[in-house]
Amino acid sequence: MLNNTPNTEGSTNVNVSITVGEVKVQFNGSPDLVLTSVINFMTKQVPAIDLARKISLSYAVTELIDLFSNFIKITPEGPRVILEHEEFGMKKLSDKENVALHLVAAKIAKDLGKVSNDARQLSEIQFVTTLNPKSVSSRLSELVKAGHVLRDSTTDGNESSAYKITTSGIHWLNSMLAKRVK
Repeated sequence: MLNNTPNTEGSTNVNVSITVGEVKVQFNGSPDLVLTSVINFMTKQVPAIDLARKISLSYAVTELIDLFSNFIKITPEGPRVILEHEEFGMKKLSDKENVALHLVAAKIAKDLGKVSNDARQLSEIQFVTTLNPKSVSSRLSELVKAGHVLRDSTTDGNESSAYKITTSGIHWLNSMLAKRVK
């Protein structure tokens, strides 16, 4: 946006607003000063913003839905792994992928406002995956050790743990599932 306004001394002031993604800047002053400021901003900051985007990793709920809609659904009973294509049969998913998919489904359900919390108890994960409790516990331990899942221990009279998928866990799972599609 560009505005020209005369100032009290008779010369023209220029106002320029620049928005690049979430970054917004505004320059006010003489045309020469504003032009110099805009050029400096564009040459120094825009490449840095582009570089920052290249190394930033975060997933909006819309991206998660795009990535995992063939594997998970949000049902009235809660988030579930329901595979759309037969080539992705449950037998082809590892227990670790199955557990991680359920945690991604829980995250999507929370981001959509369908559930209040994306953390899942071991018993909940075991119930929805129908896997052996010992297998679920072992897979969660491996996922936590790899940094793909966070374990949150709460003490409220009895010791319990809840598990959440991490951003690196989403990235790992997406890459694992992408290999299966090829």
